[in-house]
Amino acid sequence: MEVRRWAGASQYARSMNFTPLHRALGLPPSPLTDEILTDAVAAGVTERDDLDWKSELPPIKNLAQTDVPKDIAAMANSGGGMIVYGVEEQEKAATGRTDTGEFTEGHERAYRSVAVTAISPPVFGLDIHRLGTECRAVAVVIPASVDGPHLIYKNDFFGAPVRNDSDTVWMKERQIEVMYRARFDERRRATEAVDTLFTEAAEGRDADKRAWLVAVAHPRIPGALTRLTRDEAREVFKAARTTTLSFSKNTGVHPLENVEHVNPRPGLRRWVAPNTATGDRSIWKEAWASVHHDGSVSLAAAVGGHRMSVDGYFEGWQVEGRGIESAVADFMALVHANAQALHQDEYDVRVGVEWAGEQPLSILTIDGSGFTYDGVSTPLRAFTSIRSTLRASASAADFHRQVYELAEDCVNQGGLAHLHVINPLPEVED
Repeated sequence: MEVRRWAGASQYARSMNFTPLHRALGLPPSPLTDEILTDAVAAGVTERDDLDWKSELPPIKNLAQTDVPKDIAAMANSGGGMIVYGVEEQEKAATGRTDTGEFTEGHERAYRSVAVTAISPPVFGLDIHRLGTECRAVAVVIPASVDGPHLIYKNDFFGAPVRNDSDTVWMKERQIEVMYRARFDERRRATEAVDTLFTEAAEGRDADKRAWLVAVAHPRIPGALTRLTRDEAREVFKAARTTTLSFSKNTGVHPLENVEHVNPRPGLRRWVAPNTATGDRSIWKEAWASVHHDGSVSLAAAVGGHRMSVDGYFEGWQVEGRGIESAVADFMALVHANAQALHQDEYDVRVGVEWAGEQPLSILTIDGSGFTYDGVSTPLRAFTSIRSTLRASASAADFHRQVYELAEDCVNQGGLAHLHVINPLPEVED
């Protein structure tokens, strides 16, 4: 595989949006532009539960003490929405545009920081658009959330804001209770969805003969089923093969090298990249991968019984830590690529190693000379699945951190302290 740069803005990703402005103007999904905002203002589009007009940007100083946290939390508690700065309104209807001035990088960082630090639970994934050049505006899209109610605190008091048509009001106790119940119900359903995916991906693997790494991811807020074409699915797998090498070395056995990524096959609401490692000399690195129409991803890769020499193989219960790292890297890259194609962000993830043999599972590391070493391995009667929540839209550095931590959790369980395939995290300067 060729090493290339981070593929976060790869050409296959659809830079489409469907905002309240698109909905108000009857437009199909498309990039949000200054022309769309101008048309919305000319049409006198009115504020509603998912759209709020603001004439000025909030001051960057003491931003947490302004209405920004309340406005963001209210939108998140109401199923998502949009705040547009740089639009004058009268009786809730847009009447004209006003220049907001420059929205600096520092202003954006402060704005995003407030959404995380001044709201509990935090609101991630803000989509911020700078529109116009002469008459500038800023549009902030707040995603739907399954973590409501989002609360804001003022001194010793807290409240849960929510949109009521074009106004922001405070939830009553009964409303807060209902939203908490909905949050817990959603978590239960999400866990069930992930477990179903995991069971399905693990089905039929010869785990009694060799260990298998099984990894699945399910979007926390599934979108409408959007069937990727075969060409689009091919681009997803291609992008994943590139992205994985932005945070991992091309060592170990990368499962995406052993699946049919050029010609994926249709499955039940998914595209499947079947195994290409066949025959007696290659079956030891068997792998299967799928990208689902709802944004889910699944990967199953044989990690036990890998080849250790020209004609020698490890036992089925012996798993190289490098094999686990490579599989985790490829899985996370595939999640990122599919999320980009289908506009997903937060995912619930489960990664496990399935082994049904009699011997305890052993995860092997390497010594200073690169030779396999098992002196620090902790025998495992069962591998406990790692569960996590990840953000596919995170920056390259933050996504790398998520990959690193997931791989580290996997190998730590077997007694290993260090990673050898995932690139080290950059040191944070004081």
